[in-house]
Amino acid sequence: MLTMVIVTLVAGAFGAIAWGTDSRRLAYGAALPAGVAVVAALIVWMITTAVGLDKPASTAWIVWIVPMAVGVVAAWLTAQVVGRTRHAHDTEKVNEILRMR
Repeated sequence: MLTMVIVTLVAGAFGAIAWGTDSRRLAYGAALPAGVAVVAALIVWMITTAVGLDKPASTAWIVWIVPMAVGVVAAWLTAQVVGRTRHAHDTEKVNEILRMR
């Protein structure tokens, strides 16, 4: 269980960092990349634990490192994809409103 708590905290922290470093972060909320990172990391953690990779000492690192890495990648991709699409959508809406005047 300690593994799960640490993986959750690290993934959430990396999600917050991904949000903070994104230049288009005003287009979406701060909890979105952190939430996606935590969910992705916990799914991978559950899979690796269910497979039994936490039992032998030679593969115990997989349950720690792989979910955190997946969380980092998921947070970064979420920030990039959602930030880009929402920023483009917001710009389009503003231009549409300005053309109406």
